[in-house]
Amino acid sequence: MSRKPNILIVYTGGTIGMIKDYKTNALKAFDFNQITKNIPELEQLNCTIKTISFNEPIDSSNMNTSFYVEIAETIETNYEKFDGFVVLTGSDTMSYTASAISFMFENLQKPIIFTGSQLPIGDLRTDAKENLITSIEIACSRKKDKPIVSEVCLYFEYKLYRANRTTKINAEQFEAFTSMNYPPLAESGVHLNFNKHYMYHQKNDEKPLVIRKKLVNDIAILKLFPGITKEVVESILNIKNLKGIVLETYGAGNAPNTTWFLELLKSAILNNIRIVNVTQCKGGAVSQGHYETSVGLKEIGVISGNDITTESAVAKLMYLLNENLSLKEFTYYFEKSLRGEISDVFSS
Repeated sequence: MSRKPNILIVYTGGTIGMIKDYKTNALKAFDFNQITKNIPELEQLNCTIKTISFNEPIDSSNMNTSFYVEIAETIETNYEKFDGFVVLTGSDTMSYTASAISFMFENLQKPIIFTGSQLPIGDLRTDAKENLITSIEIACSRKKDKPIVSEVCLYFEYKLYRANRTTKINAEQFEAFTSMNYPPLAESGVHLNFNKHYMYHQKNDEKPLVIRKKLVNDIAILKLFPGITKEVVESILNIKNLKGIVLETYGAGNAPNTTWFLELLKSAILNNIRIVNVTQCKGGAVSQGHYETSVGLKEIGVISGNDITTESAVAKLMYLLNENLSLKEFTYYFEKSLRGEISDVFSS
C-alpha cells in the first residue's frame, strides 16, 4: 500500500490569507497552522499537510526577486521531505512570480502549484477554499507512485495552467487567469481531469535538482503606442545599468520602422542590452520579418519572443542575463523552450 503524500503549503501573502473578524469587520491574517480546523474538507484528502508562512505576509504589489529566492529556498530546504508544494501568493503578480520559479527550478520532479483567490478565505462567497483544496489535491495526485504533475503550475477557478503561460486578465471575476497560447493541464469539475499529453516532463529524470537563485533585474518593459516619441524611447534605453528590455510590439511583432527608432535599438544592442520582441496581444505570436515593419528589428538583432507572455519573458530575461552569454547564445536559448514557455513549433 502506498504511503500518504506529504504536501507543504507555503504562504507568502495575498488575499487568500485574509479572514474577517466579525466583531470588527476588519480583515486579519489567517493562521495556516490551523488550516484543517478552518477547512475541515481537507481531512478528506489522502495526504498529510504541513504549512510554512512568511514572517511578514507580502502584498502582491510588493513582490520582488528577493522574495522569489525566499520561496525557492523554502522549497529547496523541504524538497526531499515533501511530495508536492502549494504556494499561496497575491494574484496580481502571481504570473510573474510563478513564471520566475519555473525558470529557477531545473530538473524539477515534483509539483509546485501556485494559487490564491479574489476574495479572502473568510468571506462567505470566497473562491479561496476551492482553489486551495483542488491545488492540494493536484499536488498529491500520483500514478504508479509518481506525481502526475511535475512542473510549476498555476491553479485558479477550475483550471490548472502551466505557470509560465499565464496572464491575469480580470481583477473582479473568479476566472482571473488565462493561458491563451497553451491549453489547460487539468480541469476540475465533477471529476479532476488531467490532460497528460500537454504536461511538461524532464527527458532525463535522473538529473539532480538545480536551483538558479541569481536573477538580474536590471531590465525594463518598453510598451509601444502610436505617437511614442524619440525622447521616451531614448530615456528608457539609457537607464543606468540596463541589461535587458522586453519590447511590447503590435500584432505579430511589428514596430515603427522609422530611422531614429531602429538606430536607438541598434545602439542599445551594440551596448550589450538584450532586446526581446513580445506581442502586446494576449494570444498569438511574434513573427519577425513577416511584415515589413518587423524586418528591421530582425536585422539589427532583436530577439523573437515567439508566443511567450510578457510575464514569462521578464522571468526568462532575469534568468538568462546571469549566464554571461554572447548575443548569439542568448538568442538561441531565449528562442528555445526551456520550461515549456514557448510552443514547440517555434522552439528550435
